[in-house]
Amino acid sequence: MFFVLPPIRKPLIFAGVACLAASVTLASPLRDDLTEKDRQRVLAVTEPAADFSKPEAFEAMPAGAATSKSKPGTGAFSHPSANMSSEKVQDFRLGNALFQKLWVSSPSSTQASDGLGPLFNARSCQTCHVKDGRGRPPLAGEDAVSMFLRLARPARNEAERQAIASHEILNFPDAIYGAQLQNLAIPGLKAEGKLVVSYTEQPVLLGDGETVTLRKPLYSVAEPQYGPLGEDTTLSARIAMPTLGLGLIEAISEADIIALADPNDANGDGISGKAAWVRDHRSGEVKLGRFGWKAQNASVRDQSSSAFSHDIGISTPDAENAYGDCTEAQTDCLAMPTGVQPRLGSSEAPDPVLDLVTFYTENLAVPQRRNVGEPTVLRGKEMFYAAGCTACHRPKFVTRRDARNDLHSFQLIWPYSDFLLHDMGEGLADGQQVGDASGREWRTQPLWGIGLTQAVNGNGFYLHDGRARSLMEAILWHGGEAEKARNAFATLPKSDRQALLAFLESL
Repeated sequence: MFFVLPPIRKPLIFAGVACLAASVTLASPLRDDLTEKDRQRVLAVTEPAADFSKPEAFEAMPAGAATSKSKPGTGAFSHPSANMSSEKVQDFRLGNALFQKLWVSSPSSTQASDGLGPLFNARSCQTCHVKDGRGRPPLAGEDAVSMFLRLARPARNEAERQAIASHEILNFPDAIYGAQLQNLAIPGLKAEGKLVVSYTEQPVLLGDGETVTLRKPLYSVAEPQYGPLGEDTTLSARIAMPTLGLGLIEAISEADIIALADPNDANGDGISGKAAWVRDHRSGEVKLGRFGWKAQNASVRDQSSSAFSHDIGISTPDAENAYGDCTEAQTDCLAMPTGVQPRLGSSEAPDPVLDLVTFYTENLAVPQRRNVGEPTVLRGKEMFYAAGCTACHRPKFVTRRDARNDLHSFQLIWPYSDFLLHDMGEGLADGQQVGDASGREWRTQPLWGIGLTQAVNGNGFYLHDGRARSLMEAILWHGGEAEKARNAFATLPKSDRQALLAFLESL
């Protein structure tokens, strides 16, 4: 494996921070889908930006030919890939209907819709991914809707540590409550409990004297109905992620992501991203994880089957447990009827339900960028590079020539992520290991579409638990490997900070 370095450029220096405008250029001899000519084209087009006086070629089209040119608004994340044929649009619409489908408890007269729970967090995918966007933490006095608590304990012995290391299991659920706290239940069964969040205020002084207040969350479980949680069970709050551009992310060459990893920080830049390796749900093969807050799923299909099972309690061909997250200790839950119809298959959502939902979520289009050529946005882009943000939020990739879906094949895309795990510091740590990800590590979140969060979801909550109420707060929470970039942002003059935020709003 080797890296191709770009030409040396003068460093950008501001507020006591110096860094190169360019970073390591994407390259890997392991990529087997390209001719040498194509490889050189890919190297050239993914070269980091050096000229910030004008937009780069194709920069306004972050998803290549799949980019949606529809008018931005509340439905900005819900359009199909722009290069989709009319025949495929029909499958997309069917998938959308299933994504919005409200499941009901068994037995029901609508056998195609029963099987909910018995314990669950939502009755549909759309309940959490409102308008295909992100979730949010509950407001004061409100029950959690698009946010939940992951439950897990650490490995207790060498055999358990080895099970995680060999990717046989991601972590160990609570013995009674399982891998996730379900705050809802079907009639006749008690819900597990209620997520409770409280906040303490933390003022942060910026370099020019401006003060920003961050809110630090504290999580607990109220009214636990099945006894106390395990003494070593950790609570990790998660909001639902936006679902745009997922198929294109899956179409990025594994080799290109691995080439960016530097787990031992061999180059001494303070960034030590590492790849997450997980088991594919269907084949059992170990593959690169690239979906989920801790990169715990290798494919969009795996992400979808996990959500069906844990969030809704619906079994699929890839996760056939019709009782979802019910544990052996929850005998009342295991005594409830299921929605499995043997004449249709061995799961509550037999084929082609998972196929269609997967196709839908793979092909939710990334919106066209706005204001890409405005001077303030270009200045903000320059500050984004200069602060070192691109060390993790990798701007560009070219997807594989032989992508499984031809809609995603050989596209220049701008997700602004390296899809690696990074130590984000104690401030964002949840103390919960998930496979290769430690309690301080998170996958770099893609930034495309982030500027339309307010338009789509009517709010601006960011990070894995929605603690940040603005993009500025989200940046200021960055620590660990991202602390240098965070400090660079914090010491910028206000005009440059606002420019960087304007750049993010344009994505």
